[in-house]
Amino acid sequence: MGMVMAIDALLQQRQVWKGRPTALPPGSQPTGHATLDAALPAGGWPEAALIEVLIPADGVGELQLLWPTLARLSRAGERIVLVAPPYLPFAPAWQKAGIELRHLQIVRVETSRDALWATEQCLRSGSCGAVLCWPRDVDDRALRRLQVAAESGRTLAFATRPLDAAHHASPAALRIAVDAESAQWRVLKCRGGWVPAQPIPRSAG
Repeated sequence: MGMVMAIDALLQQRQVWKGRPTALPPGSQPTGHATLDAALPAGGWPEAALIEVLIPADGVGELQLLWPTLARLSRAGERIVLVAPPYLPFAPAWQKAGIELRHLQIVRVETSRDALWATEQCLRSGSCGAVLCWPRDVDDRALRRLQVAAESGRTLAFATRPLDAAHHASPAALRIAVDAESAQWRVLKCRGGWVPAQPIPRSAG
């Protein structure tokens, strides 16, 4: 019950909502990494979409991939929501990355089902700039609901999942694998264009 009340309170705080037009120009959501932007069809993150970040283990650079975008959104007054992160975010590191901590909110839940529900509600609300989640055991139907919720709320949805998930189809508009050993990103799927033939060198931002 406490979790539901917390979500309701979060969604009612719409004072930072900027509103978004129904059609946004390509590249209006740059990743903050020039090499990655150049490789993606829209010149940045696909708008209002589910984006999967696939990792072989926690802490291999997945946050460094997202921090430039989260910093840009938070500086613009957009809310960034982390739903059930696997570790408590280290505030000084996020602040050093440029994220305005007053716009960062964490939703704690007890079960995976609650996490998916909370993620979907935050995405649909239209009051967030980006929503991050870490689903582990999730099926195609649940992922499709997140994709639809991202489209409905015109919000960026980032789902960090195990690399093994690459063996299964996904409704996500974009799937990127983080290669820890060679410091590269591999685009596995990108809606609206061809998958880059070569891995993309990781940048510092």
